[in-house]
Amino acid sequence: MRRVIGSLAAVLALGLMLSACETETPYQPLASGNAVYGGFSDQKLDDTHVRVSFQGNDSTSRDQVNNYLLYRAAEVTVKQGFDWFEMVDRHTKDHAVTFGPAGYGYWSPYWRVRGRAGWGFWGPGFGPDWGDYDLDTVDRYQAVAEIGMGHGPKPADDARAFDARAVMQTLSSQIVRPK
Repeated sequence: MRRVIGSLAAVLALGLMLSACETETPYQPLASGNAVYGGFSDQKLDDTHVRVSFQGNDSTSRDQVNNYLLYRAAEVTVKQGFDWFEMVDRHTKDHAVTFGPAGYGYWSPYWRVRGRAGWGFWGPGFGPDWGDYDLDTVDRYQAVAEIGMGHGPKPADDARAFDARAVMQTLSSQIVRPK
């Protein structure tokens, strides 16, 4: 009876973990206790500059991660008492992990690597005769930007400058908050 209860508890825990992974990251602070992986974080660099970032999970698209980053930059700007922000530096990283069969029918992580002979995979079970494998790649996006903030109307001739309140108003319908 204890085995059955233990097995049932393990199956339920696995089901809960998998269901959490199927939900896109909501707009939330990045914290280890979140029900769904991911979220935003900020680091003040000086009085007018902040580094903002947003990490998504497997179900969060690159576009959504970038929208959350823009929204967070606008939100931070308004909370700091400024009117506009400029993207001083911005990039989006793709953390891709590829899974494929390993040896005995199990799935294991594989990494895509570039060598002298071109692109290939590295991981358990791959050798000179790679054969045909079904592979699955999981993408997790992280967007990071350093922003400069200013008072008054945004500079009209700067394509990297955004009116913070206008960004928040435009993107507010796309922001999904935690339940």
